[in-house]
Amino acid sequence: MTLEAFADTIVPGEKRSPDDRAVAGASTGGGAVQAGAIELLETPATGLTDALDDYEQALNRHAGTYADEHGLRLDDSVPPFVALPFADRTSLVQALTGKDHQERELWVLLALFANMAFDTAAHMHTTDALAAGHPGLTGMGFMKPDEDGLWRFPDFSYGKQLADPHPDTTSSGSPA
Repeated sequence: MTLEAFADTIVPGEKRSPDDRAVAGASTGGGAVQAGAIELLETPATGLTDALDDYEQALNRHAGTYADEHGLRLDDSVPPFVALPFADRTSLVQALTGKDHQERELWVLLALFANMAFDTAAHMHTTDALAAGHPGLTGMGFMKPDEDGLWRFPDFSYGKQLADPHPDTTSSGSPA
């Protein structure tokens, strides 16, 4: 729940249900949580899976300290970071990722994975993500592949061809 709230602070989305506490509902449509930020973080390839409990504990300690410093009374039925109002979550994350914070690299790394889940669906095959209506890819207008599962781009992104293909390029577009 704490890591979901962190991811939602990085790329906000709408609540999944009226009683959703992790997702603050600061935006419409799906955000990092709906895009699979937790699934991505739990992927061994991230190198963070063994540290996720430590991240959660540290974030909640920081949230408790933040609340004390700002005179906030937190609902103790949820973790401290989750209990913070969205604006305070944002302020705390800005401080944690600020250039002078001693743990900056750790928090920036965690934030990058929230962005990565939304921007690239890195934990999923792209065709599966598009078929599932991944909020980041569909929101960006990411093209679906052709019927054979391959992506082809009949129009040049700059409106003109910038270079000729290498003469050894195969018909599938691979270099020979």
